[in-house]
Amino acid sequence: MKNVWILNHYAQEPGSFGGTRHFDLAKHLREFGWKASIIAAGTELNTGRQRLAAGENHRLDTFDGIDFLWLATPAYQGNGLGRLRNMATYAVRALGKSTAPLPPPDAVIGSSVHPLAAWAGLRLASRFNVPFFFEVRDLWPETLIDMGTLSRNHPAAIAMRMLEGRLYRGAEKIISLLPHAHRYIRRFDISEDKIAWLPNGIDLDRFPSPPPPLPAETFMLMYFGAHGGANGLDNVIAAMRLLGDQPVRLRLIGDGPSKTSLVEAAAGLANVSFEPPVPKDAIPALAAQADAFVFNLIDAPVFNYGISSNKLFDFMASGRPTLFCSSASNNPIADASGGITVQPGKPAALADAIRQLLDTPLTVRQTMGTNAREYIEKNHDFRSLARKLADILP
Repeated sequence: MKNVWILNHYAQEPGSFGGTRHFDLAKHLREFGWKASIIAAGTELNTGRQRLAAGENHRLDTFDGIDFLWLATPAYQGNGLGRLRNMATYAVRALGKSTAPLPPPDAVIGSSVHPLAAWAGLRLASRFNVPFFFEVRDLWPETLIDMGTLSRNHPAAIAMRMLEGRLYRGAEKIISLLPHAHRYIRRFDISEDKIAWLPNGIDLDRFPSPPPPLPAETFMLMYFGAHGGANGLDNVIAAMRLLGDQPVRLRLIGDGPSKTSLVEAAAGLANVSFEPPVPKDAIPALAAQADAFVFNLIDAPVFNYGISSNKLFDFMASGRPTLFCSSASNNPIADASGGITVQPGKPAALADAIRQLLDTPLTVRQTMGTNAREYIEKNHDFRSLARKLADILP
């Protein structure tokens, strides 16, 4: 069996909060002749939880036969210098002696949860003289530029663009989660033949077919996931305010930098509630309580390259319709006939769509939910995605 190292600074173990893409891929890769070891930071992204004890530089844990090598990284708050120090520490430790407990790799995947993690993967692949695979999750620095965090000509943006080009050119293959990332990557004079699309997915073994929704006096609209700037959840709250005394309730489950301001924006709304995040394994039971979901993004140019959202696929696997409030260049809800599409940033349009779902017969909503679930089973089962990844690897 061959060995592949996956460098993902923010990788999550099963039972924690957030996506478990690499664990789920690793679990199924074994069926196709690959043993994956995941190299991640000891500091959890969303909660700041430290997985390592004081004085530990690294630790090797195993979950369902999958090795997680945790690297000690400093705690931080916000997106300032503390987070940059956390990123740099991860890259330095990945290049040090901390990886000694792992079997030598036959391939290395560096994931661009940030560029330094992928760069460390490139360096390790060179050290072991094995192929490097660059997994593009976010477009750095394009995402930061489109979100208004950096100007296009800022020195940090220029440096990241240079590193980005180096990673594209140094990769044996570029693995993109975004279906239309080639529109961006080709500006680096990279052939589209070098780019493979491998989206996020669902481990159907851990997400059984959901029970059908039941009639209820109050329509339960649900969102779970990050409460960040890109999610634009203020648009959803504004839509709820326009609904007046309609029998609908919105549950917002999760955490993030925008949560405090969102709670303030929802002041006085009895039909909106905020709840803490739940572990990934609790998602199926939680999602079964919903009548529908709302997926919302701001209208930003970076979404012209497509999206591959964990939470959207969770919504669809739950067998409920979804209000897809986004202008992304791909639309799984429309492809699946699994809900209603709404223009982003227009609360009145979203409120009208919610009313439309309220007036939709339960049997029609059930069909939407069934369509969404079948779409996930056909296109986003992690076992099938792992087979595709095995075909990409040497």
